[in-house]
Amino acid sequence: MAKCDTGYLCEVCGQDVADISDSDLYLRYVIGEIDARELMASPERHLRCNPTQSQFIVDPLFAPVEVDGPFAKHELNGDDVARREQLVTRGWRRLQELKHLAVRPAINEYPLEEFRRQR
Repeated sequence: MAKCDTGYLCEVCGQDVADISDSDLYLRYVIGEIDARELMASPERHLRCNPTQSQFIVDPLFAPVEVDGPFAKHELNGDDVARREQLVTRGWRRLQELKHLAVRPAINEYPLEEFRRQR
């Protein structure tokens, strides 16, 4: 997504990731899993094309994603799942906020507050 926030193709489905609000790459960035240098070199996916990540988004505006197998959240430790849901949902909400800003902040302001301080 980085190239002016458009133009990256999803490595899973091959379709364009139209904007930041549906970007797995930017979600990983805002929740501190990758740093800004990795945005240009990391693969892009739609959120739903990475179900092991998107299953942790818990918001009425995001239809739940179900995962089967060993990476399904119902197979994981409940405390870890709760922490992951809280973080990933906050990250998703940040993407929605960024999408609707009239003027986007500098890229280093995209991450959640606690991850901006770490950089």
